[in-house]
Amino acid sequence: MADNFQAYAQYYDLLYKDKNYKAESEYVINLLERFHPNIHSALELGSGSGNHANFFSKKFNEIHGIERSPEMVGLSMQKNITGFSAEVGDIASFQTKKKYDAALSLFHVISYLNQNDQLISCFNSVNASLQSGGIFLFDVWYTPAVLHLRPETRVKRLENEQVVITRIAESIVHDRTNVIDVQFEVHVTQKQSGKTEVLKESHPMRHFSTPEIQLLAQLTGFDYLHSEEFLTSKMESSSTWGVCYVLKKK
Repeated sequence: MADNFQAYAQYYDLLYKDKNYKAESEYVINLLERFHPNIHSALELGSGSGNHANFFSKKFNEIHGIERSPEMVGLSMQKNITGFSAEVGDIASFQTKKKYDAALSLFHVISYLNQNDQLISCFNSVNASLQSGGIFLFDVWYTPAVLHLRPETRVKRLENEQVVITRIAESIVHDRTNVIDVQFEVHVTQKQSGKTEVLKESHPMRHFSTPEIQLLAQLTGFDYLHSEEFLTSKMESSSTWGVCYVLKKK
């Protein structure tokens, strides 16, 4: 995942400026409190540029991020978020010096783990990093929706005082492996010079069914607690692209 975000890490916050991090963070906090009312510390897998952690810091005393992209870690640390720290690491295999009340992984970060051995290693690492009874909350792409809706080509245009950005996202579907290669082509035009740079990246994303998540939980020392449509809290369906899962360390 490091290479995936290396090229346009500097434009990441602009690309996602319309993402409602406050609403998402409040949703996650409320869902966590349903299953663990006394969370003081949280581990965030794929902490990115720190936008979720910025809101989590208002609720939790400590948030520690594991993020594979050095550029993203640098961006997040520049924001001086209270109680937040981050390190460069691989969510598929990591160790922490302390144990946390909860582990979070948002924005479909778990979907970047395409291989079964990566997933089992990640879940085992999360389990080892949690206190007894700790909660693991994450969202992924949901297989029934992927099969029903199918990925579409999307174009996004944004700008600030310095640049105009056009991002084209096209998908290659691999049905046999439950992986979608999202091909990003990002055109960045500098307003002052008129010069345009083209960045290309591929993001292979795996989608999951609930039985897969239940099996992963069983294999890695978790109890499966709950699933729902991310942000809306509705029951997931074949129209639900992102599903949130809640597991508990045994």
